[in-house]
Amino acid sequence: MRFSKYYLPTLKEAPSSSEIKSHALSLRAGLTRKVAAGIYVYLPLGLRVLKKIEAIVREEMDKAGALELVLSVVQPSELWKRSGRWDQYGPEMFRLKDRNQRDFCLGPTHEELVTHLAYLDLKSYKDLPVNLYQIQVKFRDEIRPRYGILRAREFIMKDAYSFCRDEKELDTVYQKMHQTYKRITERLGLEYLVVEAETGLIGGSVSHEFIVLAQDGEEVIVQCGKCNYLAKQENALFKPFQGLEPEKTLDLKKVHTPGAKTIEDVAEYLNTPLEKIVKTMVLQGEDKKIYAFMLSGDRELDLERASKEAGTSLSLIEDRGLADKLNLGYFGPIAAPVDIAFFSDHSIENKKNLVVGANQKDFHYINANHCRDFNPGRWGSFTSPKKGDLCRGCGSALAFRKGIEIGHIFKLGKKYSEKLDAKFLDEDGRLKPFTMGCYGIGISRIMSAAIEQLSDRGGITWPEALAPFKVAIIVTNMGDDRLLTEADKVYQKLLDMGIEVLYDDRDLRAGVKFKDAELIGIPIRFILGKNFLARGLIEAETRDGGKEELSLEDITGFLARHQG
Repeated sequence: MRFSKYYLPTLKEAPSSSEIKSHALSLRAGLTRKVAAGIYVYLPLGLRVLKKIEAIVREEMDKAGALELVLSVVQPSELWKRSGRWDQYGPEMFRLKDRNQRDFCLGPTHEELVTHLAYLDLKSYKDLPVNLYQIQVKFRDEIRPRYGILRAREFIMKDAYSFCRDEKELDTVYQKMHQTYKRITERLGLEYLVVEAETGLIGGSVSHEFIVLAQDGEEVIVQCGKCNYLAKQENALFKPFQGLEPEKTLDLKKVHTPGAKTIEDVAEYLNTPLEKIVKTMVLQGEDKKIYAFMLSGDRELDLERASKEAGTSLSLIEDRGLADKLNLGYFGPIAAPVDIAFFSDHSIENKKNLVVGANQKDFHYINANHCRDFNPGRWGSFTSPKKGDLCRGCGSALAFRKGIEIGHIFKLGKKYSEKLDAKFLDEDGRLKPFTMGCYGIGISRIMSAAIEQLSDRGGITWPEALAPFKVAIIVTNMGDDRLLTEADKVYQKLLDMGIEVLYDDRDLRAGVKFKDAELIGIPIRFILGKNFLARGLIEAETRDGGKEELSLEDITGFLARHQG
């Protein structure tokens, strides 16, 4: 491809709207262009990268026996209402009506539709197992689209859905998909981790996420270097680091704390460290009951963990009258109303002489000790680990790494097949619901994740599997006819070899060409300049800084040595 004939608009500087490295570089390198919040166009160079990702994913899915199809983007509301997710999905779902005022959505995922397909066509156990996949655009109306295509409202995804007779058969398919995803990520040339994860709105009993490590990633991974424990921060099991010197138990005292409603206010007024103050979070469940969670003042409550422990979805109390009645801001466990369920986080378990609310405006207790002064209720972990916390298994200090989720696999079980009446005739002559799994991998997210992990000050450093072109030809003086003639020979030789090559034939300064080749991440540069005129040698430079001098005949051997 000749640069002068290609649509490749590079930028010298990152746009002010770019938020993270991958966002900035995808704009600067001419991979994408933003057309609205969370909506992007993929330019020719970006599309080349996406197609390479798709090819790897498609090859590995086909090897695993999955069958490709294309499901409709527009989905009828009836299927989503039957599964119960039409209302659960909330405002993230793009909804629309046809001319007859019937409700439809733009698919954020396809569990309902593919289950309906199984209902129509998979009749017997002899048809199973089957694993169907597609590579297609998805839509989610993100409340805050950000980070470029990492959190966009329109994105490209591979999603697969398996239908099995039972859990045993599902486990076989699930493990095959687990290994397939590992092969995909390794072929992409990316460093990654696999962690157990929550199933969320998709549902099911088991799920795993594939995380590409990246300094600016949204996901935080907790890792123990000694026993190899690994989990996402919000799911991790840990021992809170107490970090306080042993002390004698002191007498309980009620003290005046005027205007000190927040933990920070109390800490400043009493000149007490945050970890000595009990933060009591008072929440209301969907069952209308009141729940109180006590944790160390230097930690934040994990609402999902708390809801799971309470057995109901919890939220902050919005009723102003109820909030005033409970003296929120001064609420505490001593002499609290008896109809409130209390839970205590392990972060306060081994601490003495704590500060708690006195259930009276402008007052707190100091030197409060659980069991002596108040009932701690049920103990549990209701916060996420932070730096300094310990592995629950071996007691070693935990390490924290950031990453980007690119894939997520689930054991769905019968969640969708039962609700959508998707059944097959088993060997015993009985109709049974399918046991399902689903397996998603973000095609467009992989592109951003690769840039986040593999880039430097000069630009992108694509792994060879994803590089849009393998070789860039740069002529330093476009006014020299001999250089142009030889460059054409090199270009044709590379094309004949089947090498993806970008010939920068623009009449620009050599420095501009070097910067663009570095920016867009082409692994190898063949430079025809003074050395070629003097000695007939091409200067070969690799993106990692390696340099060699080659004759035209040496090109084949050089590329063979640099084959990924």
